[in-house]
Amino acid sequence: MDARARLAWNVRHLRSTRGLSQETLAVDSRVAAPYLSGIERGVVNPTIDVLDRLAAVLGVEVDTLLRSYDESSEAPRPLRAGRKPKGGRSQSILKIG
Repeated sequence: MDARARLAWNVRHLRSTRGLSQETLAVDSRVAAPYLSGIERGVVNPTIDVLDRLAAVLGVEVDTLLRSYDESSEAPRPLRAGRKPKGGRSQSILKIG
């Protein structure tokens, strides 16, 4: 397995186990969301600076992003779509009419 594939799997795994959306990780690490998506798909080659920022937000060292993983392990599951309501309450819908 190549380094880009290991990076893709590890970033997605760490992000999903921490309950972060791609959007949240992208904003917190100052990376464009489509670029982060490319990292997670293994189609872009990020710089060391980007890896530093991703690792910092994910709370790991950069080498963790490049470590081998057990290929028989289950792929990280996508998070549920949609945003969580702010304040832990449901947002009511205002009907005008």
